Amino acid sequence: MSTQPSTLPARIAVGVMFFILGFGFAAWASRIPAIQAKFELSVGELGTVLLGQPLGSIFSLPLAGWLVARFGSRHLNLLAALGFSLLLPTIALANTPWQLAIALFFFGGMSDTLNIAANTQAVAVEAAHGKPIMSLFHGLFSLGSLVSAAAGGIMAQLLVSPLAHFGLTAVIGIGLALVFYPALFKHDLPRDARQPLFAMPESAMWWLGLIGFCAMLAEGAMVDWSSVYFVQTFQATGGLTTAGYTAFSLAMTLGRFSGDYLIQRFGTLRMLRGSGALSASGLALALGFSHPAVVILGFALAGAGLATVVPMVYSAAGRSKTMHAGMAIAAVSTVSYAGFLIGPPIIGWGADLTSLRLSLTLVIALGLITAFFAKRAVEGNQ
Repeated sequence: MSTQPSTLPARIAVGVMFFILGFGFAAWASRIPAIQAKFELSVGELGTVLLGQPLGSIFSLPLAGWLVARFGSRHLNLLAALGFSLLLPTIALANTPWQLAIALFFFGGMSDTLNIAANTQAVAVEAAHGKPIMSLFHGLFSLGSLVSAAAGGIMAQLLVSPLAHFGLTAVIGIGLALVFYPALFKHDLPRDARQPLFAMPESAMWWLGLIGFCAMLAEGAMVDWSSVYFVQTFQATGGLTTAGYTAFSLAMTLGRFSGDYLIQRFGTLRMLRGSGALSASGLALALGFSHPAVVILGFALAGAGLATVVPMVYSAAGRSKTMHAGMAIAAVSTVSYAGFLIGPPIIGWGADLTSLRLSLTLVIALGLITAFFAKRAVEGNQ
């Protein structure tokens, strides 16, 4: 009989932290049309305001990495989950676009702090478990997003204010964090003494960063603009405004829950190539036709294509030969999150100059770039 202690409680607890992150993030995303209407923002102005969130994420990355290294991911998971939940209602309390941008800056910074803490804890739990489960954890993030997006549609249909919606979401997030925090691992993976804490990333890290950049720019574009696109294209109201985003989130969730099996069966290279091609095809379908069912299907295919890209990038970065796993993941995350930084405003500015439909074709190009450079990223890291 094995004397190895069960990792199940820690796996559940880490999964809950990912769920909280997705749950809170999608609550905001699902009410973007209502916030846009409140301030009477054009798509270009909305894109500029949305810049606050990824800016907060980018600026928080070095601090989050230092906090995890200094104090461990266990306590930071709790503090970040509480802060993330408490900051969500401040978005609805904003009275001017500048206040909204500032609220999004701090919300984005805390969300990325929770992201780094949760992924660091996930690496330790995955190592103790002995089997790949990173995609499963990211699937629980997507499950939180899916549940929250559906709830957001119901809230919008019932004319519940964003403040009441965000307040309820915050209460749920705080409750989950307090209940499951004690089961998290007390210690993260120890650093190999032969690896320097700081090192210049090898070329493969830059290719992985490029793929992560493309994936997160595409995901950010879908999160921030899918509901707006659906409203503009079909004059959708109430709960229908989130139909496209809900389909995207559902497909991403299912893709991530099956991702670990598919990666083991087909390998990282083929999965990255297929993922890029599928996301590009899905967006081409959604943007090429104006029937609601076809657009929803296209958004779903894009979600399936993007589902496992970021988990694969993080997993590959963790196998770096020259860098400590945590530092490699942080480095790749920094490059990847730059996609989140520039994606929403680029889409908005492009929509102002042309149209939202034409601007979103950028996501098609990102999928093709992922497929094209997958070999360099994977083989360079072997």
